Amino acid sequence: MIVGLTGGLGCGKTFVAAALKELGAHIVEADDIGRAVLAPGGEAVAAVIAEFGSAIAPHGTIERPLLAAIVFRDPAALARLNAIVHPAVREHALREFAAIHACDPHAMIIYIAAILFESGAVRETSKVIVVTCTPRQQIERALARSGATLADIEARIARQMPLDEKCALADYVIDAGITKEETLRQTKMVYEELKKPAL
Repeated sequence: MIVGLTGGLGCGKTFVAAALKELGAHIVEADDIGRAVLAPGGEAVAAVIAEFGSAIAPHGTIERPLLAAIVFRDPAALARLNAIVHPAVREHALREFAAIHACDPHAMIIYIAAILFESGAVRETSKVIVVTCTPRQQIERALARSGATLADIEARIARQMPLDEKCALADYVIDAGITKEETLRQTKMVYEELKKPAL
């Protein structure tokens, strides 16, 4: 079973994923894979440098801030980057899923992806969990991260599918805007529900 875990920026995906791991699920993070495919030797490196020029890799390694400065100001450039990176991330993720299932055929894999719906990665999942909180909490939590600015946070939120649309597409919604104890209670309930078909 591959379960997609998504939500808006700052909604609490990492907290819920850690709880699911504690309960016994395997965690695969799209962000980690995205970094891997752009790291030295990564599957998307050559194509990204060919598309955006050697200026983004002055020392032979893609400098993510330089790439971000180009694509996050230009929707067309972001679309070109996504067209290269998303297929590479998908192939990498499928290999990770296969490796986990080879070791544990009954494994429950939680695939964390902020843009699960937007990237099409939802196709790889059998169920989807959306983690939600209030817009104000999103901004407050994101601002607590090192180097965060309000302008960057608002721009990132604006580029993501609205939370209410994600919730409408979800199989399960976990409200991480209340207390940690309540979020954990909801997470455990969802985990138990997800385990039922395998029994």
